Amino acid sequence: MIDHAHDLASVRDATERLLTGATALDNASAAAPSRLPGWSRNHVLAHIARNADALVNVLEGRLMYATASVRDADIERDAPRPLAVQLADVRESAAGFQASGAAPADWSRRVELRNGVVDTASRVPFRRWVEVELHHVDLGIGYELEDLPEEFTQREIAFLVERFDGHPDVPPTHLTDGTHAWSTGRSAEKPEITVTGGPADLLGWLCGRRDGSGLTVDGGALPSLPPL
Repeated sequence: MIDHAHDLASVRDATERLLTGATALDNASAAAPSRLPGWSRNHVLAHIARNADALVNVLEGRLMYATASVRDADIERDAPRPLAVQLADVRESAAGFQASGAAPADWSRRVELRNGVVDTASRVPFRRWVEVELHHVDLGIGYELEDLPEEFTQREIAFLVERFDGHPDVPPTHLTDGTHAWSTGRSAEKPEITVTGGPADLLGWLCGRRDGSGLTVDGGALPSLPPL
């Protein structure tokens, strides 16, 4: 069962880790490229802040973003700001998300996210946790997939495996880190492909942060995953 209060606390802790790590930056290094193609570190920080606002919209029954173009324009507008302004915005928008999450609410209600995706309100804090953790890695400031909390890694692997489950372009695939196992892809009596690796490498492949070269594949080639 999803525990939204636990996840809100995890988001708070993850945000503090990100803000602490980002203090090593200066204006020049914040303007330098991140690990996301076409985005500077400032773009990533601006996105993290605007995503918090967008998820407040979701929790309060409004559209997550007015339009996709508005989302992109807001990030481009905010990216050139000095680092101190970026970090203050991340902190303030994160506080707004926490305040919205602390308000009395029906956490079983259905909410709408981007691109018509519908989920329960109780899953929104975990979705925010994903944004903060993975984009912390994307900043390229010494926080790696191996540094992610174990609980987060296992839950995000399970979340992504569920997302690709039944996808016609993904062959029936068995994944294991030697302790846990998951299945995804097209429905079949048995998997065609078995993918084995450490949790960080499995997560990196599933979320598009790694090419899968650290994984062992049996039964064929490593599946090419659709974009998230």
